[in-house]
Amino acid sequence: MPEDSRHSIIRFEHVTVSFEGDMALQDLSFEAFEGESRVILGAAGSGKTVLLKTALGLVKPDSGKVYAFGRDLTAMRERELFEMRSKMGMLFQESALFDSLTIEENVAYPLQNQKSIKCPAEQVRPRVAQALEFVELGGTLEKFPSELSGGMRRRAAIARAVVTDPPLVLYDSPTAGLDPITAHTIVALLIKERDVSHTTTLVVTHRYQDGNLIANFRYNSEKGDLEPARNGAKQRVRTTFMVLREGRLIFEGDQDRLEASTDTYITKFVKPRE
Repeated sequence: MPEDSRHSIIRFEHVTVSFEGDMALQDLSFEAFEGESRVILGAAGSGKTVLLKTALGLVKPDSGKVYAFGRDLTAMRERELFEMRSKMGMLFQESALFDSLTIEENVAYPLQNQKSIKCPAEQVRPRVAQALEFVELGGTLEKFPSELSGGMRRRAAIARAVVTDPPLVLYDSPTAGLDPITAHTIVALLIKERDVSHTTTLVVTHRYQDGNLIANFRYNSEKGDLEPARNGAKQRVRTTFMVLREGRLIFEGDQDRLEASTDTYITKFVKPRE
């Protein structure tokens, strides 16, 4: 589908962010469209997490503008931003679950605290249960985060991020600290969410394997599993890779172009497909 016929979901226009004089993002511009996946790579401190926080309106740019769903986030007051965030799901680093709340209460939190969601009280538990079933944690409603493994906590956090059916989901290092098998499970859930709900997805990751899965696999709802995206299916699963260096966007393009790059900084993050 041509870009000009799709809805723009998130757009950065010459965004600069600094903290006490240190540049976190420098003149950053990009646009993600409906149903698109963006895989964001870069060294520690390159601005990846700041990009996500700026997209959420948690960080205000020093200059430039951020548009979400066609509206200027940089001109909004906090109350308007709070309502806008109801259209965004966020998986924070290390899951960021509330230790004192059960898994059910954690996942229910956005439904109960984002007024613009307007979820009737009697629908909260069914929606929470559905979200937990989606991430294959149906039997954990009464458990506390401390009773779950790291991978299970990450899956519960994904359930919390998607329980409101947001059209935009942001994932900050979703596989960090996980073993390869668990990491694969987490990325498979991201792909499932993207393909079942047709979300626009921004994924910050240190693992090139994550981006490779996102770019080359789709979720088959009939089989309940991933399968290689070929021909027309691959065109529908559009994935753009971005590489940040010291707050600057130094690469934006598809996987073939990324793997063809000879830039020594970029090649540190790329493991070409065999």
